[in-house]
Amino acid sequence: MRLRVGIILFAIFASCGSGNQYGYAREYEPLSEEEDFFEKAETVNYEDLRRDPEAFKGKLVSWFGLVTNVEKDRTGKARVSLDLRFHQDRHLCFDQFDSSCRVTISERSGGPFTAILDLRAEDAGGEGRLYEGSLLRVYGRANGDFDEQGGPILVTRYYRHWPRNTFVTTALQTKMRR
Repeated sequence: MRLRVGIILFAIFASCGSGNQYGYAREYEPLSEEEDFFEKAETVNYEDLRRDPEAFKGKLVSWFGLVTNVEKDRTGKARVSLDLRFHQDRHLCFDQFDSSCRVTISERSGGPFTAILDLRAEDAGGEGRLYEGSLLRVYGRANGDFDEQGGPILVTRYYRHWPRNTFVTTALQTKMRR
C-alpha cells in the first residue's frame, strides 16, 4: 500500500515539474537548449533596430512577442507575425510557491515584428500548437527587411513557445503576487 501511494505521489510531482517547460518560477529560467542563445543575445531597443536595421544585422536579438498570425512561406518556413511585449523580470505568482508563478509580459504593445522560423512538430498541431495568442521568445538576427506593418523581420535561430494560459500579462498585477 505504501509503495502504491509513493508511486502515485511521485507521478503527481513529476508531472507538475515537466522540466519547467513553461518557466513556472519567480524569475526567468532558460531551458537547457536555450542557454547558449540566452547568454549571447543582446538587448536591442525596438525603435533603434527599426531606424537602422543594418547596424544590428550581425547581432543576436531576443524579443518576446504575442502571436497575431502564423503562415507558411513558399520555402516551408513559418512566418509568424508578433506583437512585441516586454518581459517583467519578477514574474507574477498566484501564491508563495514557485509552481504558481507564470512568465509575465507587459499588457501593452511595443510594436509589430515578424519572425521567420522552422516550426517544431509539437508546435504545428494539437492543443499546444503555436497560434494566435501564443507567446514566443525569439532569438534571431534582423535581415534588414520590414513586414507589411513596418516592423523588423528576425530570422530566428531558436524560439521558446508558451501556449495560451501558460503565461500572464501585467494586467493581472492586482490579482497575483509579485
